[in-house]
Amino acid sequence: MSKYYNGKRTKNLFIPGASAGYKISRLKLDLFIKCPRCFYIDRRLGVGNPSGFPFTINSAIDHLLKKEFDEYRLARQPHPLMREAQIDAIPCEHEKLEQWRTNLTGVQVRHERTGLLIYGAIDDLWITPEQQHLVVEYKATSKDQPVTINARWQAGYKRQLEIYQWLLRGNDLAVSDTGYFVYCNGRRRSPRFDGHLDFDIALIPYVGSDAWVDGCIVDAHMCLMSDEIPRKTWNCDYCTYHNAVTDVIQDRQ
Repeated sequence: MSKYYNGKRTKNLFIPGASAGYKISRLKLDLFIKCPRCFYIDRRLGVGNPSGFPFTINSAIDHLLKKEFDEYRLARQPHPLMREAQIDAIPCEHEKLEQWRTNLTGVQVRHERTGLLIYGAIDDLWITPEQQHLVVEYKATSKDQPVTINARWQAGYKRQLEIYQWLLRGNDLAVSDTGYFVYCNGRRRSPRFDGHLDFDIALIPYVGSDAWVDGCIVDAHMCLMSDEIPRKTWNCDYCTYHNAVTDVIQDRQ
């Protein structure tokens, strides 16, 4: 068996009738939005989609950005990028910030209607003089064009920020609808590499709405409570691959 992929697990399965407090991460909730069938097979039946290899360069950028913003957090001053973008805020100090930024704990809210425990790990949190909290996500890429959040595939980034807004509001924080993406774009125009890569960094505001989150959690819970596997999602690569493999195997038998 591959050490990288466990095709069938028996732990952390959703069991109807014993699901109070069952944890669903922000990523799994987004999986439900993309493909209820894959979500059901993962959470209810214990077979998850193979994950890609980790983006270690992106993780390094994320780690270094957190260290850099933490310096200004301790000084209670805005980061120069915030000053340049004329954002009237500073990195927020909060006793639970490290927990909220840790993947396995994150920000947690027990959903009243379903009993599910929803959680997700934020990248950063800023606060305005009016005590409004701003959700912040770090992103990294490398392309010739200026970065935006307008591509169709980036809808997941926007949902990510909105779920975090919902989670933090569920922890009694005053959260602004406006959040920010700190987007790092590796420069390709340099004549040589010489052992380092420079970045253009953009602070991109996004006005989110978490109005959809409650209904999405209810729908995800209903999906898991059913004994029927959802139909294939037409634009899901995993479903398409699975069906293609099944068809080829059946043709050969």
